[in-house]
Amino acid sequence: MAKPHEDKRPLAERIAANLRQLIMSGDWEPGSKIPTTEDLVGEYGASNVTIQRALGILKTEGLLEGRAGSGVYVRERATQTIQPASFMAPAEDGQPYRWVTEAAKRSQRGANRLLFVGESAPPRRVRAVLGLADGEVAVLRSRVGLLDDEPAEVVDSYYPVDLARGTGLADRRKIPGGSPTLLAAMGYSPREQEDEVSSRPATTREYVHLELPADIPVIEVFRVVYSDDRRPIEVTTLVKPAHLFKMGYRLPLH
Repeated sequence: MAKPHEDKRPLAERIAANLRQLIMSGDWEPGSKIPTTEDLVGEYGASNVTIQRALGILKTEGLLEGRAGSGVYVRERATQTIQPASFMAPAEDGQPYRWVTEAAKRSQRGANRLLFVGESAPPRRVRAVLGLADGEVAVLRSRVGLLDDEPAEVVDSYYPVDLARGTGLADRRKIPGGSPTLLAAMGYSPREQEDEVSSRPATTREYVHLELPADIPVIEVFRVVYSDDRRPIEVTTLVKPAHLFKMGYRLPLH
């Protein structure tokens, strides 16, 4: 009979994983004081040193903070759920990109920092969606999405050259109302969105641009936006730090 799979991570990492789940699920509420070291020693059967190492991991990640003479507390900001569908529609007349208006609804400041705009050979899975051969290019817009001046996501969006070349999509300036608004004005209204969600370690580029405090996993969303006749008009890889965000979906049942 096969032996059950064992968790061979160091004990401090295992305890940190359990405590991280309590924080991210909301069982330990934002701003609340966590149990004392003595309580955690008793609960996990670990030494004081091991508990301190576990708490140190979570402090480095920004999930816990120590207050001199008071104790250790959960960060004030709860893990935030982002509804991807809320960004799909074009902005209303005269309004900024929905990243900004949706942030304002949460009493946050939304902004974007452009990293790159130009023609580039896309990754294989993007080429497959856009029907491109090896070596063919697409128009790429790369940016960092900011919330309250803190990096929240790294976004790489690709557009077919025949659609984007010579338009605002290929211009190294921010697009008033965002790409959905411009695409709609060009006659390519977004009609459907497909998301493929996964989790993985951050690349060096993502680690730097997201300013990750430690070796934290990221959420990756591979998104295809279709217009009429299911023409793919935008293919995006969106990466968010997994300790700060959740992806929320509301789907009709037929």
